[in-house]
Amino acid sequence: MASFVAASRAAIKFLQLPSAGFLAPCLQNATVINQQQVRHRRTKHWDPKWKRLRKAKFVKIDIPNLNERPEDLSQEEMKTRMKERGILPPRPWLERPFHISCTGGVFEPYIPPEGDGRMSAISREGAKQKIEQLEKKTKSMMAIRKIRNYDEDFEPPEFATLAQDIYIEAHKTLCEKNKYKLREIVTERAYPELMHNVADKTIRWQFLKSLEPPRVVHARCTDVITKENIFAQVTVRFHSQQTLAIYDRFGRLMHGSETVAKDCLEYVVFEKHLANEYGVWRLHEKIIPDWMPPKAPAFITYRVDDEPPVAAAETESKEVVPAEGAAKTETVATA
Repeated sequence: MASFVAASRAAIKFLQLPSAGFLAPCLQNATVINQQQVRHRRTKHWDPKWKRLRKAKFVKIDIPNLNERPEDLSQEEMKTRMKERGILPPRPWLERPFHISCTGGVFEPYIPPEGDGRMSAISREGAKQKIEQLEKKTKSMMAIRKIRNYDEDFEPPEFATLAQDIYIEAHKTLCEKNKYKLREIVTERAYPELMHNVADKTIRWQFLKSLEPPRVVHARCTDVITKENIFAQVTVRFHSQQTLAIYDRFGRLMHGSETVAKDCLEYVVFEKHLANEYGVWRLHEKIIPDWMPPKAPAFITYRVDDEPPVAAAETESKEVVPAEGAAKTETVATA
């Protein structure tokens, strides 16, 4: 303040103005007021050119009421709050997205002729079967034509060879119990059937040779939900020689043999999701005809007591303490 007064006095002296003592009383007060410091700031910009843009830099925000509880609001007020904040109302049901990568079964399954693989084509029954197969071949040709609309390189003889490779790889993967790789080779329907009752078992399987070349005997196409969502199923006939041996967790042989080879006639269904650009052929199911003889049951090990069932019932009625070594058990194998 003292510096400001000194500067004012210097300015008055420089301008050769009379001092305040020589002025009238009314002018003396005016001179003292003018010498006081101005206490307000001038914040207005000197250039009003960007005034509108500077005004738009500030956005007014409605601060929500944090003390407001949802229980105290009515349904209409709740809808208004949700619309203001851009929140969608909750749905009364729950929806989960799902992807249909395979069908739930075999549509129009192939019915193998009785005695297939045993009858010669020269015999009367074999020639009759050939004629019936030619009559049923029309629908399969129509399905193959539809498959070619999505896969131009599809040829039944070449596909039969590819199907045999998939068949062998699926069985080898099953023996290794590689679950992640098996899901890429078989469909979601076939996976639980293959993995059923495989735990705690050792499988030895080997594909020796083909007695007859694999061939496509059946083909069908169908749509699921929409007409564009098309699945194709092709049934391939395999007549081969294989070995199979299954061991339980104790190393006992349950089924088959690793040295004795057997002839196997199988009808395997392969499926592909044609509508999917990245769809692949996978093993879907095996068709077991009614005329095929049943397989030999597995050898199951279980535990039995030395006492006969009648004696065991008598001991239960009487409170008798058995002597040491009286209850002996052994493990036997029964068919």
